[in-house]
Amino acid sequence: MKKNLVIALTAIVAFSPAAQAAILSYQAVLSGPAESPPNASPGTGFATVDYDNILHTLAVHVDFSGLVSPVSISHIHSATTVPGTGTAIVATPSPTFPGFPAGVTAGTYTNTLDLTLLASYNGAFVTANGGTAASAEAALALGLADGKAYWNIHTQASPSGEIRGFLLPVPEPSSLALLALGALALRRRRA
Repeated sequence: MKKNLVIALTAIVAFSPAAQAAILSYQAVLSGPAESPPNASPGTGFATVDYDNILHTLAVHVDFSGLVSPVSISHIHSATTVPGTGTAIVATPSPTFPGFPAGVTAGTYTNTLDLTLLASYNGAFVTANGGTAASAEAALALGLADGKAYWNIHTQASPSGEIRGFLLPVPEPSSLALLALGALALRRRRA
């Protein structure tokens, strides 16, 4: 009986919608082979994106290095037809994030976008997704949640993108802890 309760509680937490969450976190590993089409760039990057669905902000951070030529622009695209593959329209400010380091082959960037402002989006993305900041935010949030949004860094030698990575949800620590407790309870019951 206890075993079934632990399993049920673990499943409820693991598969409950994140509607009550205020901050939804995503991460991406950026590389040349992840580009479309893939390339042999030795460049790499690691991006984190925190979407706050209460404050309507998008906190973005990326560290990148080893690019074969200087950065020209960078932004997030959304939403591809299939998760983890394909290309999509630029969703965030275009042509690039405000203040993104240009002319370098390595760097760090951090910014927080106010998603209630139209300036936080590419105009074509807003138009394609209902015409308002609220509808663009909803479309971007859905693209992130579905694994259909990616961070792209374009360079002078690779104007269509030198490195990119699809942003994937990061499980919240409390969900991971409950899953671990459930697994531990199952292991003890079997022993």
